[in-house]
Amino acid sequence: MNHEEDNSLWGRKGATLSDKTAQKEFNLKPEEILEAIKSGKLQYRHNTLYGNPCFKLLRNEVEDKVN
Repeated sequence: MNHEEDNSLWGRKGATLSDKTAQKEFNLKPEEILEAIKSGKLQYRHNTLYGNPCFKLLRNEVEDKVN
C-alpha cells in the first residue's frame, strides 16, 4: 500500500475506529492495542472524541490483528 492510499483510508467513512470502539467490538484490552501500536502492527492518529483524547485506528488493521 502506498502513502497516498494509506492517507485516503484515514478519511474514508467506516475505515477507522477509536481505540475505545476497538476494545468493545473486538474484545481487546487497552494494553493489547498499545503493544500493537508500539510493535508497528497498528497505525494510529491522535484524535479527540467528545473532548477526550483517544487513538484513531484503521479498522482493517484491527481486524487483521484479531483474526
